[in-house]
Amino acid sequence: MAMNKDLQKERMSATFNTETLTELLYHGREMMERRRYLHKIALGDKYLHSFKPWCNRDRNELYDIGIKTHVYIMKLKRDLELTDYREQFYFTEATGGTEANPLGVHEDMFIPTIEKQGTDEQKAKYLERAKQYKIIGTYAQTELGHGTFIRGLETTATYDDKTEEFIINSPTISSTKYWPGSLGKCSNHVVLMAQLYTKDKCHGVHAFIVQIRSEQDHTPLPGVTVGDIGNKLGYNAMDNGFLRFDNVRIPRANLLARYSKVEKDGTYIPSKNPRLAYGTMVLVRAFIVGLCSKGLAQACVIATRYSAVRRQTEIRPGGEEPQVIDYQTQQEKLFPLLASTYALYFTGDVMLMEYMRINADMEKGIFDEMAALHALAAGLKAFSAETTSNGVDKLRMSCGGHGYTHASGIPKIWAYVTPACTYEGENTVMYLQCARYLVKQYAQAASGQTLVGFMSYLNNPVKQRSSLNDSLNMVDLIDAYEHTAARLIKTIAERMQSLIEGGMSVEEARNLCGVPMVSAAKMHCQTYVVKQFSYIVNRLDIDRSVAGALETLCKMYAVYGINQRLGDFMQQCRLKTNKFRVDVTSRIQLKL
Repeated sequence: MAMNKDLQKERMSATFNTETLTELLYHGREMMERRRYLHKIALGDKYLHSFKPWCNRDRNELYDIGIKTHVYIMKLKRDLELTDYREQFYFTEATGGTEANPLGVHEDMFIPTIEKQGTDEQKAKYLERAKQYKIIGTYAQTELGHGTFIRGLETTATYDDKTEEFIINSPTISSTKYWPGSLGKCSNHVVLMAQLYTKDKCHGVHAFIVQIRSEQDHTPLPGVTVGDIGNKLGYNAMDNGFLRFDNVRIPRANLLARYSKVEKDGTYIPSKNPRLAYGTMVLVRAFIVGLCSKGLAQACVIATRYSAVRRQTEIRPGGEEPQVIDYQTQQEKLFPLLASTYALYFTGDVMLMEYMRINADMEKGIFDEMAALHALAAGLKAFSAETTSNGVDKLRMSCGGHGYTHASGIPKIWAYVTPACTYEGENTVMYLQCARYLVKQYAQAASGQTLVGFMSYLNNPVKQRSSLNDSLNMVDLIDAYEHTAARLIKTIAERMQSLIEGGMSVEEARNLCGVPMVSAAKMHCQTYVVKQFSYIVNRLDIDRSVAGALETLCKMYAVYGINQRLGDFMQQCRLKTNKFRVDVTSRIQLKL
């Protein structure tokens, strides 16, 4: 097929070697070539491309085809002996596209939770069967009445020391488990989050393994009511479900007991650190940052290519219709989101590495950085999901009417990424979780403690004026972000302290500071993203022409963020100039 001449022109004008940039994105030439090899296999597979387009399927077909294709994909991965998690992801991304995997929660949450929280005996009993899909599970946490507020979950697990069993019960309508993926049809087991009761005392939320369907005929077990919640805005290949228990008994051994356990007589032995139970959620939230960047990248590619090949309305009467990408108004829509894509991509990589590093420490009994990781993962999950959902929708509109059609692919991408704003923690609640940690860190810094890692910027002396000027030095840009974030955190910390000293409870004070807390958390997260992007740009092992293009994107990302929150920067940084704007009129020549 002949290449569109406008697209060819844009590609030929790149100022750097695009292969070199691709090697950077995929961690070297070897992995880049491996990814291409796996993509070629997936994209050339006749079975995977034998089904009718997703937009012509009804709900049942979406689920049925989703099951068939992902079972087939699992077999292919085993045949190809793909054990590296990156290789597995690269192969799946080429086969699954933006279709939800009905077995995804089994792979990403059920198995990791048992690996993380199970005893050696529990791992021996369940893990191999789960990995061979002899049992299929999900992670049943969210309830009809309680989502992100885990402490408020109402499902109960009451210990009966006479029979050495837990009695699982859904005491209210609002305690119905609601939303877990893979629950409506797929699963015959769940990791259940429930309030643990022994000797008439509640010990908080704990994880249990509970069988909900027969392994022979898949019918619900006695006392279990389970089903699919129906059609959704997107993700309709996923069987999100509901689940209720009516005094279902399970053995004492079904409490995931690596960190906390119940003795035969009902004596409760607590975990050294209750946050260990949330390890799986932190991992998933770390993954979400990278997944969001990929969704935004897909939409950016479509919208940028469209803008290069689409011509619209002559600028001068009788002249040639210019490419849409030559309009400044179109550049303002595309380029900052292109910069955001790279910023989130690199941050997602860092988040995953940070999780693995800190998780390795936790396995050794070192928990020093766990609270910091939990807070950062919560904030970045919300920040990346919000950026991506809003960004993909803006890119859809940048393609005019064509962006509204399923043929463009963008509506499907948006329906795939936007649930991230509410699953694994609703965004506002995630920001507030992050903000509570920031307030605690500020209090430590204010008392003279030296903070380590990324939070160390709270130890920096407060300046009266930022050094930021029109030269747009990255050091100055980062300084402006850190300065603004620190002052926003300081403001809410002092406001909360004032309310508490005036007789208000901590909870009431937090509620009255909720909006500025969210604002401070967003600024903290964007500061982190700017710093991670800048770190990549300044790596000495990167080709200088690639580094130059990335530096342009990094500065654009930072300055555009200032433009979006100019009031905060003007107030907190006291910028030297009364006017501060980003000029995106100079074209960034990237491979479209």
